[in-house]
Amino acid sequence: MSMLCVFLLQVLKALGDNTQVPVPKVFCLCNDPSVIGTAFYIMEFLEGRIFVDPKLLGVPPERRRALYQATAKVLAALHSANVDAIGLGNYGRRDNYCKRQIERWFKQYLASTSEGKPERNPKMLELVDWLRKNIPPEDSSGATAGLVHGDFRIDNVVFHPTEDRVIGILDWELSTLGNQMCDVAYSCMPYIVRMGLEPKLGKGLEIVGIPEGIPSQAEFLAEYCFEAGKAWPVFEWKFYIAFSMFRGAAIFTGVYNRWLMGNASGGKRAEHTGAQANGLIDSALDFIAKKTVLPDHPPYVSRGRRQYGTENKVQRLPEGSGRFVPSKKVLELKNRLIKFMEDHIYPMENEFNKRAHSDLRWTVHPEEEKLKELAKKEGLRNLWIPSDSAARAKELIFSGSENAHWDYAHDRLLGAGLSNLEYGYLCEIMGRSVWAPQIFNCGAPDTGNMEVLLRYGTKEQMHEWLVPLLDGKIRSGFAMTEPQVASSDATNIECSIRRHGDSYIINGTKWWTSGAMDPRCRILILMGKTDFNAAKHKQQSMILVDIKTPGVRIKRPLTVFGFDDAPHGHAEISFENVCVPAKNILLGEGRGFEIAQGRLGPGRLHHCMRLIGAAERGMQLMAQRALQRKTFGKLIAQHGSFLSDIAKCRVELEQTRLLVLEAADQLDRLGNKKARGALAMAKVAAPNMALKVLDMAMQVHGAAGLSSDTVLAHLWATARTLRLADGPDEVHLGTIAKLELQRAKL
Repeated sequence: MSMLCVFLLQVLKALGDNTQVPVPKVFCLCNDPSVIGTAFYIMEFLEGRIFVDPKLLGVPPERRRALYQATAKVLAALHSANVDAIGLGNYGRRDNYCKRQIERWFKQYLASTSEGKPERNPKMLELVDWLRKNIPPEDSSGATAGLVHGDFRIDNVVFHPTEDRVIGILDWELSTLGNQMCDVAYSCMPYIVRMGLEPKLGKGLEIVGIPEGIPSQAEFLAEYCFEAGKAWPVFEWKFYIAFSMFRGAAIFTGVYNRWLMGNASGGKRAEHTGAQANGLIDSALDFIAKKTVLPDHPPYVSRGRRQYGTENKVQRLPEGSGRFVPSKKVLELKNRLIKFMEDHIYPMENEFNKRAHSDLRWTVHPEEEKLKELAKKEGLRNLWIPSDSAARAKELIFSGSENAHWDYAHDRLLGAGLSNLEYGYLCEIMGRSVWAPQIFNCGAPDTGNMEVLLRYGTKEQMHEWLVPLLDGKIRSGFAMTEPQVASSDATNIECSIRRHGDSYIINGTKWWTSGAMDPRCRILILMGKTDFNAAKHKQQSMILVDIKTPGVRIKRPLTVFGFDDAPHGHAEISFENVCVPAKNILLGEGRGFEIAQGRLGPGRLHHCMRLIGAAERGMQLMAQRALQRKTFGKLIAQHGSFLSDIAKCRVELEQTRLLVLEAADQLDRLGNKKARGALAMAKVAAPNMALKVLDMAMQVHGAAGLSSDTVLAHLWATARTLRLADGPDEVHLGTIAKLELQRAKL
């Protein structure tokens, strides 16, 4: 059996047995070359349709779009396969795919155009030089790596006989692990060039005119990116298309050389491949020379939910796989986040910290805004947004308009359509640095405030405040806690919100209004009482307050164990006869507790997720220190007491991570109310675990651990704060105990 046969059997069996990616079943292998001249498989016959011409001639226009959408969806499904979980982890190298492919095909091109063979095109050398200099950074890291088909195009898929869906993907001979955007670019080639039986290369659909019903290249690509959760490749697209043409030119040149030698199949088509190879080289250079090749932002994708079985679908995993196994999409985002943190955020922590302790501490470091823009370009912003909240915003803002594109503007303002569980894996990474969440627009209190607007805001409120918050142009604060009452019991709050004509008049004092010191803070969500005589939980309301409204006075910044968290800050604010429009009320009078409960689920669980990341950072620094420092003649890591302590820290961290993931999963499946027990347990466990781990890390660092020379003290202060800011332990323990007693009575 040839190695190619082995590989084909491996990939088809892995996909067929463990995923819903449609591939034909393999029944048996025939090793007798006398039958058809080589070994071959007996495979399942798929009764369906194959379209050789990408124009889909003979197909009604209204169904052409559906067929192209099905093609994009099935490619996204293929790329979402978790190769490690289905046994394809060693199917190929993941890093430097494009770099290796360039050298491989260029070597083949040189061999096919050596002495006595077809004439070498000097423009090919120019193209190769450009490609070598413009390989996207993601290729070397393997961030976009996964299962690659290698020859994915519309005539290599089988459609259902009557339905507009794919029932089989064919021709896996070039499959491997590598940069998946190469598959996507190759599938888009018909938009740019036409490779057929003609002597010369033809013009693509976007040049001669796209037949009615077929989506544009940008629309097809946006469909794929939406389904696969990929960032919009506006900056890399030139490379990927040029790379596809280069590879095609190398292959065609080899075919033409074999045709001249009399041993190529393909007849007339092979005769024309030499001219078509040169046409591809010219087309690639023309494409590179274009000023723009894609719009800055993807077109709107009208369906708010994925259609091809890659969302909310539990992949059938091999025996022994864990319950909480992140999907391929989440793993890719996680790897990109880790790389972004390592390349950009960790190196800037000292600079951010210096500014936060200088006379300029209440101003924003210029590098922060640059990193925000970079994160936006890389599709790493607003990952926290639940798909149901995003769907409501789309519906309200666009009213179902097919032409709207705001949800994809600024690199997917409404996030990547992740569940709370999926976001948990990513939020943890951000929690490793106190500076990271705001870079990704995933920090408190902005996420909670945006969640309130997404769930309860009117169309006008969304346009005025939600859009700039999502875009990172402004920041926000949440004004609830009051200095004169125990605000953990929100029925105690005394701030008044009195109706006066078309306005509300607000009077009261708030403190620990996080974010209000930030110079970019423009909007506060304030909780106060609109009716002091109503039922106990119907007195409270929430209202939007422009921080620049007359009567809003920031009295002072507050400190947390000496940290003022500049430029973000925590403010004490007085509201003296503050007049705001009546339209600023959220959901209506007396609905404050209802909104608070909706806000407390996902937003507050984010703190727990970040605390897992903070504890991981503590473990990392602790281990590094222990392996470098000696006490009493040996490394700290060699002391038995340390070994016991770090082991216990790891046990508690892993236990807590599973509890937080379980809470996130229940939040997705059951909703806030039914998940409240798991949420409460996570909120008790996470800060207490993080405090223990960080305290141990500080102990190992000695005096340095208590200083600002490491991030440990700041992380510890933040974790200790969350035993109150995220709701007191006593409140959460009360919730857990009540639920436990209720179960005992059943």
